[in-house]
Amino acid sequence: MNIRTFTLVLATATRSASAFAFAPQSQSAASSVFSSRVGVAAVQTAKPLSIRQMSAETTPEPRKAGVSSPSELKDFVSAAGSKLLVVDARHPDSNIEPGDAKSFVVAGLPDAEKGYRTAAVNFPWSRETDSMELPSSDTDKDTPIITHCGGGGRGQKAKDYLEKNGFTSVLNGGGPKETDCWAEFGDK
Repeated sequence: MNIRTFTLVLATATRSASAFAFAPQSQSAASSVFSSRVGVAAVQTAKPLSIRQMSAETTPEPRKAGVSSPSELKDFVSAAGSKLLVVDARHPDSNIEPGDAKSFVVAGLPDAEKGYRTAAVNFPWSRETDSMELPSSDTDKDTPIITHCGGGGRGQKAKDYLEKNGFTSVLNGGGPKETDCWAEFGDK
């Protein structure tokens, strides 16, 4: 049986228009997939997985150093309330930071005029100067701040820079790439 026929048999067997995958239930079941009745064996010895189950069963990529956990972020956001400030350290020009273009697909830059991410400001981290703009002088040094970039590297540099400049309540939220963290503050 060729791969095209195998795929057709599997797709027909699911009787579903949604995405699917199969995971062997045991070592012996996995080896039976390669029997002469490949399509039948695969359907009989495999269990369907949803997209959610597939992602839950894979090992996530480790977070970058300093990125807070989702539970830390949830508690921080809850305690901060309306005082929360989110500092987006991504650069709006993807020619300067090409990696940021991927994260813009998930989440755009803050835009207060359009009511998008109203608790956030965009202070791009500059690799050339190892610095960024600081919050306005009327921002209290104990203001709860979450920094982020696309995945956490520059977010950590922004966090360190803010702390070096006297801000005392700062967490690194990673960025849109850290979906479980992003879910806790990304809409702020």
